[in-house]
Amino acid sequence: MPVADGSISNARHEAEVVVIGAGLSGVAAVIALRRAGFGGIVVLEKSGRLGGTWRDNTYPGCGCDVPSVLYEYSFAPHSWSRGFADRSEILDYLDTTAATHGVNEAIRYDTEVLSSRWEPEAHRWNLQTTSGTYTTRAVIVATGPWHRPRHPDIPGLDTFPGTVFHSARWNHEVDLTGQRVAVVGTGASTVQFLPEIQPKAAHVAVFQSTPQWVLPKPDYPLPPGLHSFFEHHPAARRALRGLHHWTQEAIGVPLRHPHLLRPLETLARFHLRTSVRDRVLRRALTPEYRFGGRRLITSSTYYPALTRANVRLHPTRVAAVKGSDVIGADGTLTRADIIILATGYHIGDIPLAAHLHGTEGTLAQTWADNRRAYLGTSVSGYPNLFLLIGPNLLTGTTAVPTVLEAQLRYVTTALNHLRTSGAFALDVKPEAEAAHQQALHKALRNTVYNATGTSYYFGLPDINTFCWPWSTARLIKRLNSFDPDVYTWTLPLPTQAGADRDTLPTHASDRPQ
Repeated sequence: MPVADGSISNARHEAEVVVIGAGLSGVAAVIALRRAGFGGIVVLEKSGRLGGTWRDNTYPGCGCDVPSVLYEYSFAPHSWSRGFADRSEILDYLDTTAATHGVNEAIRYDTEVLSSRWEPEAHRWNLQTTSGTYTTRAVIVATGPWHRPRHPDIPGLDTFPGTVFHSARWNHEVDLTGQRVAVVGTGASTVQFLPEIQPKAAHVAVFQSTPQWVLPKPDYPLPPGLHSFFEHHPAARRALRGLHHWTQEAIGVPLRHPHLLRPLETLARFHLRTSVRDRVLRRALTPEYRFGGRRLITSSTYYPALTRANVRLHPTRVAAVKGSDVIGADGTLTRADIIILATGYHIGDIPLAAHLHGTEGTLAQTWADNRRAYLGTSVSGYPNLFLLIGPNLLTGTTAVPTVLEAQLRYVTTALNHLRTSGAFALDVKPEAEAAHQQALHKALRNTVYNATGTSYYFGLPDINTFCWPWSTARLIKRLNSFDPDVYTWTLPLPTQAGADRDTLPTHASDRPQ
């Protein structure tokens, strides 16, 4: 961490593998690496505690939008209290899992990575941090896609006399009781916190630029007796997990084949019709795009909250703020004491990208025209570097831990090849990365994920950088099959008598010899 006078430490550290980030991905990475026989693992975490998005998002009602039994590591089943866990229980689960597996020993808290640079002569990464310099053979970027809040550019917002905060950085010092609250955005966060703040506020104005498809959320308590039954009958728990998994997969099929979407759209419309009796409000809440074109949302409390007397939906974007008035693009003026920006994240953006230097520039430069990675994991020009939950790995239905564990099997296999081959480095071939991208985007054209062209699925217009266009089974199969031939391997030149192998120059080879 920074030394007492605020300057950056000059300490130097060595590690076999450095993991950046101690959220869901970072914790799993440490455990997977140790199980694969790797030591000398260091996790660099800029915060004072682990947890990632579940640490940072503390808004009322924050919770998981996939079934709890799917939002856990396969090696650490948990007795969840509900069908869909809230953020505090997920955070406790991460704390407990990390403690059980000794992950905290590897974490360097309050350590922000300032820059990361590949040194081709040394075949190592050099990371400048607020706690000194770390050199390592391999880097795993585990910062997650839900990391940096997106702040809208609204004229006059900076002159608003009341309180403004983003839902991802909830201001708990502000009491909403009896206040006039303006909520900007109607994404997943608003769907969760609106039912929580509505009973307290005097009035809530919700500004919606685009309506969402919302399915009912089958949330339910899981009583202690059920967990006791599961302990004695583990097959029953596996069956419940399997039921949820295949339900999620069944929903995913029509997302990939839009001609099958009608039953899901009918269910969502029925949920809206039975929850909202007012026809004008119902019309404003009805999407014009196909189901699945944006992030899937489940809630059984959002629609009822919108029908309360102290809530008004404004089906328009916010055009400006003037004094205490929030001005809609339709010209409406709404007086507010507090503005909550529920405007999402810079999905997929890695904050370090501008300072992550590969062989020919920074990751920000590499991704200037399109965020891309081979199997969402390896980026050409960045040897011995791996992304967790990278571009085009998620769908609307696959649980993150499922993808994460498959990725980590891929990464540990790659590192084992590196260790056993005697190679200094591996770097995915640009033609392999390009072929993967071509196949991926060709497949995406036939899915509903590309239907809108404007959701957070798109890093740039018309380029979907978030979604995997095939099944979860296909994703797992691809990640379970590491192919050394898609990588270039940097090998030592033949050694001369008495020469120090590690100091010799190297050359590139298609694969380990």
